[in-house]
Amino acid sequence: MPQTDDTTPLAAQLAEDTRRRVSLQGLLFPRPETTRILTVANQKGGVGKTTTTVNLAAALAQGGLNVLVIDSDPQGNASTALGIDHRAGVPSIYEVLVEEQPLSSAIQACPDFENLLVVPATIDLSGAEIELVSLVSRETRLRRAVDDYVIERTRAGLPPLDFILVDCPPSLGLLTLNAFVTGREVLIPIQCEYYALEGLSQLLKTIEMIQSHLNRELHVSSILLTMYDQRTNLAHQVAQEVRQHFPDQTFETSIPRSVRVSEAPSYGQTVVTYDPSSTGALAYRQAAYELALRSTK
Repeated sequence: MPQTDDTTPLAAQLAEDTRRRVSLQGLLFPRPETTRILTVANQKGGVGKTTTTVNLAAALAQGGLNVLVIDSDPQGNASTALGIDHRAGVPSIYEVLVEEQPLSSAIQACPDFENLLVVPATIDLSGAEIELVSLVSRETRLRRAVDDYVIERTRAGLPPLDFILVDCPPSLGLLTLNAFVTGREVLIPIQCEYYALEGLSQLLKTIEMIQSHLNRELHVSSILLTMYDQRTNLAHQVAQEVRQHFPDQTFETSIPRSVRVSEAPSYGQTVVTYDPSSTGALAYRQAAYELALRSTK
């Protein structure tokens, strides 16, 4: 492994990228004993929730794991980034939540990874918040559908899912509530900006409330620092503060600002396939490996 040259930020980054490329090449990730269900959430917009969801999912799939992504955001950006058809009328998470269709009826395979499955979100989902209000068991509909699908796979003799990642909208409405009740773990992306921790206390209070009343298994297992610019003191300060408050949950790997990460969705891809050797792709692959290694407790 080459030694890190930290004489300049660019040299340090190039050396880090080289180390990651060598260590991750052909690496198979360890499988969890049981399916890990993670809700990727932060009610603050623009922190990289969807970007984190799709790139971690792609990296986990590249590492040989069986992954399912559930797009619960009406914008459907996760579906776009994974190359999934999500035009109006396509079977989606809307039919699962509102019409109680089985999850399997809405699943599509990602064109880049046969072991990466996706439940897309269509424009129909934009009205689901209102429609769910009057429905019975409105908070547990997604969880029941996911649990039934896991059993269905077992009965069909299909390999078990290793990870299920649920992408949430930037709000704390019924769609996000369903995602929290479904997940056993919460992964929170935090942007390395001045307002990074704003609203986090409210999110943690919401998670505690859901723990008490709807899902005792739910806990914050992972915090990922995104849009990290190592050239600025602000990014270092935010990272230090987050690690100080959440030492066990915060990933060692942070995701740098990257043009390639931003470009990839416009080609219907994640950065992991769009530019595998880029700094952003290597960082997400390293974070995914760290996630696979982490205990669920």
